[in-house]
Amino acid sequence: VQLQASGGGLVQAGGSLSLSCAASGRTFSSPLMGWFRQAPGKEREWVAAISSGGNTYYADSVKGRFTISRDNVKSTVYLQMHSLKPEDTAVYYCAAQRYHVGNYVNPRAYDYWGQGTLVTVSS
Repeated sequence: VQLQASGGGLVQAGGSLSLSCAASGRTFSSPLMGWFRQAPGKEREWVAAISSGGNTYYADSVKGRFTISRDNVKSTVYLQMHSLKPEDTAVYYCAAQRYHVGNYVNPRAYDYWGQGTLVTVSS
């Protein structure tokens, strides 16, 4: 299973950007998919997650500004980002769990990772 993230870029503060992450390979249905981000010099940070049933979870730092969604038929997860701030600048990674483990915050709970896409928010 491979995850391919896309949609990063440069945007001004207050702007919007959408990321997508498509799973390819053998038939894959993840119980939970998520987005993480890593800013220069910082640890990887959980951003949002969505279950196969559509339950969504958000970090406090992005709640109300970001929306995660998924298309189970296309095995794709999306992250819509609005009201972006310079502190949102990071490489964004999508990830997927192979089995339900009851934890969506810990990076170690995810089995598959995308290559990352850079989001830069200018002030």
